[in-house]
Amino acid sequence: MRFALILGEVGTGLRRNVSMVISVVLVTFISLTFVGTAGLMQLQINQMKNFWYDKAQVAVYMCTATSGGDNCAGGEANADQIAAVKAQLDSPTLAPFIQQYYFEDHEQAYENFKQQFADNPVTAYVTPDLLSQTYWVNLKDPQQSDVLVESLSGLPGVDGVTDQRSYLEQIFNILNIASITALGIAIIMLVAAVLLIATTIRLSAFSRRREIGIMRLVGASNRFIQTPFIVEGVIASLIGSVLAGLALVLVVKFFVQDQLATALPFTSFIGLGEAFFVAPILIVGGALLAALAAKVAITRYLKV
Repeated sequence: MRFALILGEVGTGLRRNVSMVISVVLVTFISLTFVGTAGLMQLQINQMKNFWYDKAQVAVYMCTATSGGDNCAGGEANADQIAAVKAQLDSPTLAPFIQQYYFEDHEQAYENFKQQFADNPVTAYVTPDLLSQTYWVNLKDPQQSDVLVESLSGLPGVDGVTDQRSYLEQIFNILNIASITALGIAIIMLVAAVLLIATTIRLSAFSRRREIGIMRLVGASNRFIQTPFIVEGVIASLIGSVLAGLALVLVVKFFVQDQLATALPFTSFIGLGEAFFVAPILIVGGALLAALAAKVAITRYLKV
């Protein structure tokens, strides 16, 4: 009987405040979508780091005829200097850190350059001799690249030693900023959602102040009076949370998996597993947040 009465009060409150309930649903949906997006972006960044860092190489660029610097004072690296770098890579000092390496001469570098910039007019002005001969080194542990940099940078004929992870870090830093920005917007929207839920509950309570007064006269407890209002807030927020979770699943399925993963097959992307991991967290979190906001709002109202 008490349960039926509570459900009746919940239905009455939702009907009386349809516009406010819709507002709560929309704000909750938008804010939690931002939260979920930020979470998925961070998962994607971590996955891409694990994927690309293992593939990141250390490039040992040999001097060309146009290179400057003390190591390139003699012009283009000669055969002895190239062999000296190879000997250093095979030495007992560096060999334990190296998984594999290969040498790219002028012609190979030129072919790779033409493939990479096939639609760029700059290829018409580049000749093989302008491109560095390079040792490409894969390390067993990419974080130990400093060992190679320190050992090879000073060798004659070496124009420079570059860890490709430095380029990846710049990309990931930009992605992290985007993720933090999305999270910041989400927090602002969550605050708006909490305030809107609290306002909706207070307005609902005010519109039913006569019923509340009668309940108090007949001895109804505060918990019995508060429960319908809390349930109203939870229901409105729950609808928005479910929509946000569904939106994330659809975005991952149709945009990430069907579009990005197809267009960029050599990159690791998050899948539906990550989306189904984040979505329940959003739904539970949205419901708890709404319950807390409604509880505080109705408790303060009943004390007035």
